[in-house]
Amino acid sequence: MPIPPIVPAPAGVAHPAPQRDIQHYMRPGLLQLRALPPLSLYVHLPWCLKKCPYCDFNSHAVGADLPEARYLQALRADLEAALPLIWGRPVQTVFIGGGTPSLFSPASIDQLLGDIRALLPLAAGAEVTLEANPGTFEKDRFRAYRAAGVTRLSVGVQSFNDAHLARLGRVHDGAQARAAVEEAAQAFETFNLDLMYALPGQDMAALDADLDMALALAPPHLSIYHLTIEPNTFFAKHPPAIPEDDLAYAMLDRITERTAATGLARYEISAYAQAGHECMHNLNYWQFGDYLGIGAGAHSKISFAHRVVRQTRFREPARYMDNALAGYALAQDEDVRRADLAFEFMLNALRLKGGFALQDFTERTGQSVASIAQALGEAEAKGLITRDMVQVRPTERGFDFLSDLQALFLPA
Repeated sequence: MPIPPIVPAPAGVAHPAPQRDIQHYMRPGLLQLRALPPLSLYVHLPWCLKKCPYCDFNSHAVGADLPEARYLQALRADLEAALPLIWGRPVQTVFIGGGTPSLFSPASIDQLLGDIRALLPLAAGAEVTLEANPGTFEKDRFRAYRAAGVTRLSVGVQSFNDAHLARLGRVHDGAQARAAVEEAAQAFETFNLDLMYALPGQDMAALDADLDMALALAPPHLSIYHLTIEPNTFFAKHPPAIPEDDLAYAMLDRITERTAATGLARYEISAYAQAGHECMHNLNYWQFGDYLGIGAGAHSKISFAHRVVRQTRFREPARYMDNALAGYALAQDEDVRRADLAFEFMLNALRLKGGFALQDFTERTGQSVASIAQALGEAEAKGLITRDMVQVRPTERGFDFLSDLQALFLPA
């Protein structure tokens, strides 16, 4: 089948990816996927009050006005244009991330979720997560998000220590962080608390103090992140003094020990949860499920019968809105190379303590287990995984040396 012609963009629209109809994605190819994986929706709201010095996400300090109405129009146009790619597939989870999505009013979130429900078949009981920061909430605001249809809140605390928060460039203090988590606990049956470690000037006593406060607030889900110095950030240009690797490893051991004592099981390399409170949206990522991403800079991974496609939206918010409203939100659109699929699968699945089912590997990559037999054997010989005829699981050593384990599956 010939590839459809590229449709030229209207004047003023910035260099979009080729505009292709559904027949392009359905054409014959090298893969043969027997079933499509579960589908999630990610919505990116890119503004925050201030860009944090460690952040390499697509986030932008808000100016005088937050263009809520126009951005919501662009999101709807973006979603409508993407519908043919996922037609009829139920959406299992929705995640509204950023930036700081809680800058958007509850009324705007209500409109956004209304548009999503009108256009997509949401599964019964679908998890709907909203990221929120302590510096952007008012009393009863979280309850209003719940009334709009959000079922799960993710609160970006990072630390309860005022000095560490100041070094991280956060706009809230420890008291605001505590108040936000308490409000989340009253408004939601399940919520997540984000905490960072290996911070500038942090020692084990300071980590324990953060853990004391976090665990006293009894979050059903806790996400733990090592502060890393990412390229193209303020910290990359002006690196702070952070704890040495040995201390950072000891901190992670302390976190795992103390969370386990309170009933939070480590089910993913950076995620701890009470039973039944795992993040379903992130689990779909880690299990190499599909996701449609809309919003500035959002990424998608969508499977078809004969290929797996990755897409990226325009990154800069104003450019994204202009292009999405003109029907050209995609900046990149390309097939994942067959040779890369095993590695991409392992980048996700090996983050899970429970690992992955071999059947899921074959169904979601279209490749046989024989194609990874050598890498699995080497990983087992190095003590990085355990396996049987059904399941592959990373060991504790595999978790500690996850990058080395994943690298075994790089294409030759």
